[in-house]
Amino acid sequence: MENQDDKQNTTRLNKYIANAGICSRREADKLISSGKVSVNGKTITEMGFKVMPTDQVSYKGKLIRAEKPVYLMLNKPKGYVTTLDDPQNRKTVMDIIGNACPERIYPVGRLDMDTTGLLLFTNDGELTKQLTHPSYNKKKIYHVELDMPASQDQIDKIAKGIQLEDGPIKADEIAFLDNSYKTIGIEIHSGRNRIVRRIFEHFGFIVIKLDRVYFAGLTKKNLPRGKYRFLTQKELSVLKTGKYE
Repeated sequence: MENQDDKQNTTRLNKYIANAGICSRREADKLISSGKVSVNGKTITEMGFKVMPTDQVSYKGKLIRAEKPVYLMLNKPKGYVTTLDDPQNRKTVMDIIGNACPERIYPVGRLDMDTTGLLLFTNDGELTKQLTHPSYNKKKIYHVELDMPASQDQIDKIAKGIQLEDGPIKADEIAFLDNSYKTIGIEIHSGRNRIVRRIFEHFGFIVIKLDRVYFAGLTKKNLPRGKYRFLTQKELSVLKTGKYE
């Protein structure tokens, strides 16, 4: 007979798979129902099946382990690519955070090599899917430095919406940050590739600096460039409950 301690230590199989960084819980359900997951050598297709810490879970015949969920924020410096390894042998963000914890963590989305700022890492497959799926459109704020002054008319056009090669886009909020008219703050929800750079390139500007200062309820305030830290419980609560725009 299963005792109360055993019940408290069990984990739903789909959550176990998601915690291992394989995929989201919903996708894990599909893997389970298709017979690709086994527990202690027995194929499991039952939804809601629970596993013990001592159970051996395999996906496509390969043993997987549910690691402790880890959530880390990096203030990414310029000159690093957002990949696990790079065939061109360029510096990657993993060179900075590779020894942060024993768990395998991965970047959530990406920033261009020359873009700096807030980059989240985790081994939580479900949260990664939630934050990167196009339908979620999480709020992002960037500070942009241009090669020459912009006009108020151009800023107004970006606020109202412009047409790019892959469709229309507009800023949720946009404003000058100083009297040089070269430094601009832009709030946007779109996750389209290089979208902020392309917005300003549309008007003939060259983006000298692009810094992400806010992402999905998180801010990199007081985190020096090139440094990282683990999220606080308060930040994690905001991130997981989605109580932000």
